[in-house]
Amino acid sequence: MLTKSEFSEKVKDGLRYLDGATGSNLQKAGMPKGCCTEEWVLANPEVLVQLQRRYAEAGAQIVYAPTFQAQPIALERVNLHRQTETINAQLAALSRAAAPGCLIAGDLTTLAAYTESADPQNFSLLLDNYRRQICGLLEGGVDLLAAETLLYPQEAEAILTAAELEGAGAVMYSFVMTPDGALLSGMDAVPVLKDLTDAGAAAVGFNCVSADSMTPLLVEKLRRRLDAPLICKPNAGVPVINSAGIPEYAMAPDSFADIMAACKKVGATLLGGCCGTTPEHIAAVINTIG
Repeated sequence: MLTKSEFSEKVKDGLRYLDGATGSNLQKAGMPKGCCTEEWVLANPEVLVQLQRRYAEAGAQIVYAPTFQAQPIALERVNLHRQTETINAQLAALSRAAAPGCLIAGDLTTLAAYTESADPQNFSLLLDNYRRQICGLLEGGVDLLAAETLLYPQEAEAILTAAELEGAGAVMYSFVMTPDGALLSGMDAVPVLKDLTDAGAAAVGFNCVSADSMTPLLVEKLRRRLDAPLICKPNAGVPVINSAGIPEYAMAPDSFADIMAACKKVGATLLGGCCGTTPEHIAAVINTIG
């Protein structure tokens, strides 16, 4: 696994592009709504392999393993919590096989759907869940960890502590934010991101916000007050829920690329896509920016 220093050197040498969405593309390929993504991917590995291979061919340099909700508390609903470490290791190895030329990031996320993440009394619960997940990801050979779609500072703190206890190296952190740079709790994001940077975060930023005219302004606001590599991984616009209850994103790759180019111009370092983005969106970004 990369150390923070090794990751920083790669950024200096031109590491710039993240992958795009996983879940929305798997749903297009037939994954049922509401299922356990990790369980479905292990039963249908060829779908993920094809998707991640396309991201690699598009030019993505970091591909996220499909371990978004592979924590014991999330896997318990399908009675797979006892296999947490094995599942994370298997999914990391699957991504490695799909995109051998890319860095593979072990993906972790908020646990707010399963517990009150912001409650200090639940910190040990968060820590235990993230430690078991990280243990499996390290066994699977990930190059770094990517904590994304975080909602509360307590989640990031638990991941930071878990990573230290498990001996992990480079960790990136990205939060859901409002266009004016606040976390969904209302807190100003910058002090939270500064604290993470001071504590050793390899990169910080945002994901799962709508790509629109406000996105470059959000990047600019964060960059004015942060020196760390800055993650910009927005959605392909605002979703519309179809008749099956599945979100659909209409923003075309070229439009998405124009917004991302503007974000790069005002200080975004690591560029990728979240919900609704495809390998075509990432290819358009890379072709636009160069």
